[in-house]
Amino acid sequence: MARTAASTPSGPRGHWFLFAVGMLLVAAALTLDGYVTDVVGETRPAPPAGVPSAESAEIRRGGPVVNITGGRPTSVRPPGRTVALTFDDGPDPAWTPQVLDELARHGAKATFFVVGSKVARHPELARRIVAEGHELGNHTFSHADLTQVPGWRLRLESSLTQRALAGATGLHTTLARPPYSGPTRAITAPQWAGMKELAAEGHLIVLTDLDAEDGSDLDLPAKGAGAVVTMRGTRLAVDLVLEDLEGRGYRAVTVTEAIGMPSAHRRAGGVDRFLGSALNLAQRASETFVDVLRWAMFTAGALTLGRFGFFIVLAAVHAHRTRGGTRPKGPGRGWSGPPPVTVIVPAYNEAAGIQATIRSLVATSYPGDVEILVVDDGSTDGTADLAAGFPGVRVIRRPNGGKSAALNTGIAHASHELLVLLDGDTVFERATIGRLVRRLADPAVGAVSGNTKVGNRRGAIGRWQHIEYVIGFNLDRRAFELLDCMATVPGAVGAFRRSALEALGGVSADTLAEDTDLTMALCRAGWRVVYEENAVAWTEAPASLGQLWKQRYRWCYGTLQAMWKHRHAVVERNPFGRRCLGYLSLFHVLLPLLAPVVDLMAVYSIAVDDPLPVVAAWAGFVLVQMAIGWYALLLDGERASALWILPLQQFVYRQLMYLVVIQSLVTALLGVRLRWHGVRREGTFNGQGGTPVLAAAQTGRRSATTGR
Repeated sequence: MARTAASTPSGPRGHWFLFAVGMLLVAAALTLDGYVTDVVGETRPAPPAGVPSAESAEIRRGGPVVNITGGRPTSVRPPGRTVALTFDDGPDPAWTPQVLDELARHGAKATFFVVGSKVARHPELARRIVAEGHELGNHTFSHADLTQVPGWRLRLESSLTQRALAGATGLHTTLARPPYSGPTRAITAPQWAGMKELAAEGHLIVLTDLDAEDGSDLDLPAKGAGAVVTMRGTRLAVDLVLEDLEGRGYRAVTVTEAIGMPSAHRRAGGVDRFLGSALNLAQRASETFVDVLRWAMFTAGALTLGRFGFFIVLAAVHAHRTRGGTRPKGPGRGWSGPPPVTVIVPAYNEAAGIQATIRSLVATSYPGDVEILVVDDGSTDGTADLAAGFPGVRVIRRPNGGKSAALNTGIAHASHELLVLLDGDTVFERATIGRLVRRLADPAVGAVSGNTKVGNRRGAIGRWQHIEYVIGFNLDRRAFELLDCMATVPGAVGAFRRSALEALGGVSADTLAEDTDLTMALCRAGWRVVYEENAVAWTEAPASLGQLWKQRYRWCYGTLQAMWKHRHAVVERNPFGRRCLGYLSLFHVLLPLLAPVVDLMAVYSIAVDDPLPVVAAWAGFVLVQMAIGWYALLLDGERASALWILPLQQFVYRQLMYLVVIQSLVTALLGVRLRWHGVRREGTFNGQGGTPVLAAAQTGRRSATTGR
């Protein structure tokens, strides 16, 4: 394969550090969101258990406001005709404003035991509570059951809530209520231990006497005794309770006012206010980010499945037309006679495979005149001498200048209008040239893409590439022909009109994906570019992950260059640009960029939540891929047994491909000029004379024409 030998930067390196930092930030956002939603460190209320401790016995007979900060626990109850109204679990954008309106209408005050994560989410409601003279209490950050968490988590729940309050209101509070707590008489030993931990953080513990669900069952103590009432109802319930209290001569006040203490609010320091604001901002950002990710994942999944379905339908239509007799069949059909063809092979250090390539060309069954040109692009391994050993093959030697220059040299020396281009690591089947040429009988067709197949598919990497070529490349090309938006005629096998190439000024050296650049230019010039499934070429794919990375990095970077070069096609009258560039941008750039986050979220969900939904979704997606792969292999005349390795592709190969996109995009954005990454050849088709290896590769393929 021709390339330039010039040494230029291979790409940026430091961005991988930024990528790692980005993934850590994503992981932090997921963890914070999971903690807020009680997925990370999930707790569930446990049924009351254990024997009450002796030190809580007196408290269990006392009032609902408990002080455990001193040497001896004490408790107190509001005085007669006094009710401390309390509300838990807010602030909530639906019911908190309604409750505040109702309290204001009745001139009543209340204490709101707020969840820190909800304060961070709705700081304006916390500020309104304070501004209207009500009181705030600590109800933990994630509404965790304090009997189910270790001491460090309990302290974290308390301190995070204080930080959230400081960031939202500039205040701390001395009041706290453990989630899932009840009246003092129901205190269990685990609850008492949690209350002591909260008290050690400087909190006065507030339990409850009554729980008013809907306002109609308020059973106040006899003889007008005071009480702490927990409200959980709607605005109507609050109205009913307050009217009932007013009718009985009760006053509704905050907890501290009810027991004759100073306000529970304490001014937070500047550092706490800053850290609290940062915490609240980080939480809201993480929630927004995770919501965006969920929608992006849903959209990506829907688009991917939609693409699969749409392209399968188009591929079926293409196959029906191909095999339904609507196209010319046989070499040269549609011509007055088999037209002469020039075959151009650009070669740079292709000694490992050039002989097999030339043998396959010499053995062609095409009945017309075939001129074979090998353009040696300054090889240093004897490629030119090996090629010159074949009678009838013309070798053109030139200094190294890159593949585009080698192709242009071949075009300039070609004797015929019809050109077939292939790489020096590719082997044609005997009928390939004729099948390419017959599509050029249509004068509107400027280029024909053949069917590239992986010849070295014995190992896992080769098998994965084989599946990718059949499903990801050849299946797409069937649809692209029908949509008139062919993105690439591969360098491994393609046929062109010389006049069309000369009108474009030859093959451009502007990008590293000269085949994609050339194809886009042809389409923009008004030529049709079609796909011939039966024009089969066998290529040697990279045999290691390192070699695969080099190849795909060059492909992806070159494709990005070509997309940018032809970006104005999206506003042209020809729909090619909108279809082709839109498709590439969406499915070859955007979705791979989302893939790392999808994987991270999948691992995160498996680690902290029920793994069954994630595993089921993954299995369902793989099954869809298997079904599509089976159909693609069927259309291509390949055996479906190749699909056994497809599920494993999700764990190595897929990650490599999206990292290639990330690397390529960063390289392009930073303006680094990437050099040509040559791939080491193993001589797949030269083993044992060449023919046995090719025959072994072909045994895995049935006839694409007959389906047998």
